[in-house]
Amino acid sequence: MATPRETEADKLLFAAQQLASVRDEWESKKFDLAPALLNNRKLWTVLMASVTRPENPLPAQLRQNVANIGIFVMKQTVEVMDDPKPEKLGSLITINRELAAGLLGRA
Repeated sequence: MATPRETEADKLLFAAQQLASVRDEWESKKFDLAPALLNNRKLWTVLMASVTRPENPLPAQLRQNVANIGIFVMKQTVEVMDDPKPEKLGSLITINRELAAGLLGRA
């Protein structure tokens, strides 16, 4: 059975893969952009809500860093929605992959 960290990492990696698939096959998959962004936005909404709860056991600085990254993700999502271009997805993909790697203990 997966730990909560592994589950979070899996969800981040799945969202990153959705976005990467749209980016890498833009002409045939650009209509999948909205659902991929929605999935990523929902995931980050949950992550941000979790790290901002007072009972969250993570150190305050780490919680703040994740919340700040979440704010960036939300802003970047709006920017992509306003002006859809495949090259704008790179930062969202990288952030998800890097956070997943951290959750899984991979540098």
